[in-house]
Amino acid sequence: MSTNHDQFEAEQLRVVRVLECINDRLDNLQDELQYVKGDVVSIRQTFWDDVTVNVEDASEEAETAASIKQQAELLSERERSYRRAHKQAKILQRLQHSPYFGRIDFQEKGELKADQVYLGTGSLLDDDGMEFVIYDWRAPISSLYYDFPPGEAEYKTPDGTISGELELKRQFIIRGAQIKSMFDTGVTIGDELLKEVLGKQADSQMRSIVATIQREQNRIIRNEHSRLLVVQGAAGSGKTSAALQRVAYLLYRYRGTLQAEQIVLFSPNPMFNHYVSTVLPELGEENMQQVTYQEFLENRLQKEFVVEDPFTLLEYEYSSMNEPEYTIRLQGIQYKSSASFLAVIERYVHYLSQQGLKFKDLTFHDKVIVTGEEIGEHFYSLASSYSIPNRIEMVKDWLLKRLSDISKQERNKAWVEDAIELLDKEDYLWAHQELKRRRGKQEDDEAFDDFDAERNLLVGKLVQEHFKPLRKMVKQLEFIHLSRIYAQLFEDEAIMEKLCSEEERHADWERIASDTVMRLKDKIMPYEDATPFLDLQGRLEGVQVNTNIRHVFIDEGQDYSPYQYFYIRRMFPRSKITVLGDFNQAIFTHTGMNNGLEALLAHYDTNETEMIILARSYRSTKPIIEFTRQFIEGGQEIEPFNRDGSKPTVTYISDEAELSTRIAAHISHLQQEGYESIAVICKTTEESKQAHKLLASHLSIRLVHKETSVFEGGAIVIPAYLAKGVEFDAVIIFDASADRYSKNNERKLFYTACTRAMHELHLYYTNMLSPFVTEASDDSYTWIK
Repeated sequence: MSTNHDQFEAEQLRVVRVLECINDRLDNLQDELQYVKGDVVSIRQTFWDDVTVNVEDASEEAETAASIKQQAELLSERERSYRRAHKQAKILQRLQHSPYFGRIDFQEKGELKADQVYLGTGSLLDDDGMEFVIYDWRAPISSLYYDFPPGEAEYKTPDGTISGELELKRQFIIRGAQIKSMFDTGVTIGDELLKEVLGKQADSQMRSIVATIQREQNRIIRNEHSRLLVVQGAAGSGKTSAALQRVAYLLYRYRGTLQAEQIVLFSPNPMFNHYVSTVLPELGEENMQQVTYQEFLENRLQKEFVVEDPFTLLEYEYSSMNEPEYTIRLQGIQYKSSASFLAVIERYVHYLSQQGLKFKDLTFHDKVIVTGEEIGEHFYSLASSYSIPNRIEMVKDWLLKRLSDISKQERNKAWVEDAIELLDKEDYLWAHQELKRRRGKQEDDEAFDDFDAERNLLVGKLVQEHFKPLRKMVKQLEFIHLSRIYAQLFEDEAIMEKLCSEEERHADWERIASDTVMRLKDKIMPYEDATPFLDLQGRLEGVQVNTNIRHVFIDEGQDYSPYQYFYIRRMFPRSKITVLGDFNQAIFTHTGMNNGLEALLAHYDTNETEMIILARSYRSTKPIIEFTRQFIEGGQEIEPFNRDGSKPTVTYISDEAELSTRIAAHISHLQQEGYESIAVICKTTEESKQAHKLLASHLSIRLVHKETSVFEGGAIVIPAYLAKGVEFDAVIIFDASADRYSKNNERKLFYTACTRAMHELHLYYTNMLSPFVTEASDDSYTWIK
């Protein structure tokens, strides 16, 4: 319901007063920043001038150390003061733009009157520092705004639950010193405010949603107890937005014990990292670590392989159906991504503890000095009661001792004599000075003229330098022939027969194995093999886990396999995990959130997990949602937000040559209508390249590919799988023909592409229209001939 004129005037006066307070504080802070910055610069410039340096004896050294420490502490204190003031200034600058977005009046039980609580993106105290003028949206009392309508309400604090009466909930849109809109509401967040926010144009970067957080999203944000939090949400339901606000909440709730670098987000592609990079800074927090799973793999895999990326795999899945090995490759992908293959690797490691490990020859100057067979014999001579990693560590020490002995033997070889002759005078000067240092201060100059001693020093240094790469290789455990060990599982059928019964083995194991061996020989690590390979490596060498990370967020969780979930959990054993996904956007045919999620859930007790369903979709207009939800099973459960707009259009083009001309004209029309973010979405990269080439002759348009790292506005051509997680003012499906989208594994890709649209969706096709569209009701879209 709306508010009366007197209330509006009173609220407007308060906004003016609050902004005066903010401006005064900001002026004072700017002065403080200048003063402290001057201190920091001055201390840095005169640091050594103000330090007493004397190292003549132990007492003087101690005094010098104390002087340095005192000066360093002074500098550190001033730098902390500067950072504190700078952070506060950033908060005030945000509040200057929009001081707050909500108000609640809450009367706690036992109190005589209600407290007025104003919510903003940061907190602000009065001049006395006693009362909050603005509460941070993450404060415990602020949860009332998101969770309750007027009436009985309660909120949780670290000291217990506070109950009372919520008398008023008021929502604002404030820009600068002016209230643009003001609503009193009886629901969580009023539809008026949501419509105003959602009706805006798409940004090139995701924005904070603190003013429009819904109750279910607030459950995600403030969940503190679950070790595993799973969010299944429809396209446009605010999963990712809620997750980023959750990061901000956790940093606020556990400030002092949790740092941004202790949180990692697995994102779908590098462009998405840029798309979400402004949300946390908007809320006054540093960005968490962001990484794609591909980057995570590449940072750990050996350099001898080129690692296939998931987008190359998708291109294969959607464009190579006619290749003879297509079916067997897909079966291999599905099997090697499964919990069944994880069990195979576990059994294989047990097998390797008794036999089968492969080691590389150690060579020096093109001569084998320790054979792989010798290393294997030594490994299996060690007690099998020791774990494989422990025995590998013993082998490493044994090899370093062997190298030390061999290097001593090399000192008298001819190559050393030849190398000595090529040394320059700086090397001889080093030997002379080193010998002098070792002998100490002697007055007899003849003691220094010791040619043999200097030569021995040079020989020792020379041999050590030549053996350095070998020692490094051994210390890094590179003598283990990991690629051969992994390939052996597929090459030797007898091993698989020992590991699995005939019923347990994949029916087409021989063909899967043959296909895998062929790819590994080409030095290509298939995407589906990378995780099992790394898991095997960790089980042999010892798992290098990251215990510093406390929270792992996985976006587009439906695209992760059971094996990948296992591996992430193993790499971050102390972390709580938040998974965000949508079954209906599972575009990788070898995975599925249900399968991967089941495997992940199996590792947690039920009281450690929570699953939250977000069924309401906010991104698109109601007509777009009502159209697109018909493409998928269970789509009627998706609840559209009641935002009006035009129906999607479907346009038939009989002449393929005319297609690009019509679409280019349509883009120009949309731009004239004021839309800034327009995406022409294609099925694959190859189709995107062709579409871009055709459209670029008519207008300015950019091509987005898997290497694109910055998400920008304007008109773009993009493959559907790269558009996941982002949104556009208008979307044009370049070709919605049946030959593009008709197979069952293409249904979710098509749904994903169409649900990127916020305000307008337009489909073009030639020949026959996709059955996914023809199955939809005729009155849910507009035909254009």
